[in-house]
Amino acid sequence: MLSQTVEYALRAVVFLADKVESQKTGQIAEATKVPPAYLSKVLQGLCRVEILRSQRGIGGGMSLAKKPEEITILDVVNAVEPIGRIDSCPLGLKEHGVQLCALHRRLDNALAMVEDAFRNTTLAEVLSDPNPSVPLCDFPSAHG
Repeated sequence: MLSQTVEYALRAVVFLADKVESQKTGQIAEATKVPPAYLSKVLQGLCRVEILRSQRGIGGGMSLAKKPEEITILDVVNAVEPIGRIDSCPLGLKEHGVQLCALHRRLDNALAMVEDAFRNTTLAEVLSDPNPSVPLCDFPSAHG
């Protein structure tokens, strides 16, 4: 359901949400198991929408632009590849007009529920979940 680009963006922000200091792109790529060149493009996109900040020079790197409590999963998804809600007949059937058929209305309702779940989940909540499985990738906690 989510593209590889969205997965990579989520891995990166969850990793950075767990770090106190800025991280170099190479460090993020290694920890999240994302190809560095591709990750660099994803990180640039996240900087453009101010989810991440980039600092050049010695001690520079990437870090969150806001607190983990202020960034939702939906913020990250929308920054990379927004959820495609269905607002008109995907088949272009004129007889459907502005009404979705029963199938497409149900599909859009499901997309709305996913969107709401992502809107109501912050990075801080993901990191504080007591589940013993580490979110998205295996990396040591800076807070644990």
